[in-house]
Amino acid sequence: MKGLKYYHYQPCHRSMLFDLAQFVVEENYKHHDIPNIKRSKDEIYEIYEEETVFENSKIFVTKDYYNSIIGSIRVLKWNRTNILPIEKIFKVNLNEIITVENCEIWHIGRFAIKRGVDTKGFKIFKSLMVYAINEVCKTENSVAVAECDSKLLRILNLLGLETTVLADPIFYLGSDTIPVLFTHKSLTLFLEGNSHLLLENLALLHESVVFQAIA
Repeated sequence: MKGLKYYHYQPCHRSMLFDLAQFVVEENYKHHDIPNIKRSKDEIYEIYEEETVFENSKIFVTKDYYNSIIGSIRVLKWNRTNILPIEKIFKVNLNEIITVENCEIWHIGRFAIKRGVDTKGFKIFKSLMVYAINEVCKTENSVAVAECDSKLLRILNLLGLETTVLADPIFYLGSDTIPVLFTHKSLTLFLEGNSHLLLENLALLHESVVFQAIA
């Protein structure tokens, strides 16, 4: 597939947040072979409303030649006040779980890859993960939390990302989903092993600027 481009958005406009929510919900149902039933519309709006609350978020997306999203991920620095999806869904209290003094907590979410993407799909997957993890690792005293379906969690573990499970899995967006914690050490090792996927000027880019194209 030619003409793939990566974009980042910050601040995240409402139109982008809605596009993100719609893409994530629809692709999750497709990947798990669940019909696009009516409740998925409710979930789109629910996720959209959740995302409008966060101010310190950054969205990374991959778009194809037709400017359609084919991959997404969102990373945000938590202010320890707003309710994160992982807290809402799994009823966990991150302030009680993560008690390290001055530790920054980041949430990585809204990860999805369009079903049917060709052989570059895995590179898109790793690139989006690297861009999100890079945001977390800019601060040494930081950790990340995320909700992963069981298949994604297995892949992340095989890639060397060590995780700590924070609660029992629940059925969410079409699959068993598990809340996990990533340590700074584990994220850094993954980032170092995939540094070639980053551009040197990543931190200097502005809203909606193309920062990588795959030939």
